[in-house]
Amino acid sequence: MVVQDRRTGGAVAVATAAGLALGAGLLTSGCTTDGAAADDVPAGPVPSVALRQSADALVRGATSQVRTALETASGGTRVAIRGAGHYDYRRGTGRLRLVLPEPAGPDGRVRAPITEIFAPGALYMKNRGAGVPADKWVRVDTTALSDGNLVTGGATDPLAAAELLRGTRRAAYEGEERLHGVRVRHYRGTADIGVAADASSKRTKPSLTAAEKGFTTDAVPFEAYLDEAGRLRKLQYRFSFANGSPRGTEVTSTLWYAGFGTKAPVELPRRADIYTGRIAAAGGG
Repeated sequence: MVVQDRRTGGAVAVATAAGLALGAGLLTSGCTTDGAAADDVPAGPVPSVALRQSADALVRGATSQVRTALETASGGTRVAIRGAGHYDYRRGTGRLRLVLPEPAGPDGRVRAPITEIFAPGALYMKNRGAGVPADKWVRVDTTALSDGNLVTGGATDPLAAAELLRGTRRAAYEGEERLHGVRVRHYRGTADIGVAADASSKRTKPSLTAAEKGFTTDAVPFEAYLDEAGRLRKLQYRFSFANGSPRGTEVTSTLWYAGFGTKAPVELPRRADIYTGRIAAAGGG
C-alpha cells in the first residue's frame, strides 16, 4: 500500500506512541482498485466467503485474548512494537499493553509500556510521553486519522483488522496447518479498503472509511489463518509507503487471536482522567 501526501506529492509518516508508532499525513480523495474478486477454491468453504465472514465468527465468540506486532523496515533499520491484551468484539472495545523497542528513555530509565484502550471511533493511550502526565490518558479520534488507526497507534484494532477482510478481493487457499496446536486453514490474498468500509459494521465503518479516503490505493496484501469455527487465529497485513525514501518503508501488522470467551472487561477512562493540554510532537516538536 503506497501512502502519499496529496498536498505536496511527497509521502509523510507521522510518529505517535512516543515517536515509534506509525501513521500517514494525507488529504482525502478517491482510491483506485485493480480488479474483481477471484478465488482459488479448495474442497470446503469458498476462500473469499470464509474470509469475509470471519469478523462475524469473532463476534459470535464474543471475546478473546489478542497479541499484536507492528514491525517497520526502512533503510535497513527495523523497529518492532509488540502488544498483548484482550478484546470484546460485541462492544468493539479492547485493552492492550504495548512494549516499545527502546530499553530506556533519555534519562536512562526504562520507559514504561503504553496502555491502549480501543473503543468505537476512539483510541485512548496512557504513558504516551511527549509531555503528557503519567496518570493521564490521551484520546485520539480514529475517524480523523488518515489511516483510520490501521497503524498509527502502534497496533491494529483487532476488530477493524477482521472487518478489513470483508473487502477480500482475491484469495488463495494455501492448505491446512497447525498453529499453536490448533488446526487452521491458511489463506493468502488481497483486501480492498473501500469495499470493506461499505460492508463493515457501524463500529468500524467510520475508521475504515477514513482509511479508504486517505490511501492512494485500496489494495492490502494479507495472510489469514481460520480455525474450524471460521474464527481468525492469525492475521497479517503488509503496508508500504514512500516516506521520502527511495526504498520506502514497509509496515507489517500481525495479530494473533486465542482464548475465545475469556472475560474481557474494558472500562473507558473518566473524562477527568483525559489530558486536554498541548501534546508535544515526536522528537520534541
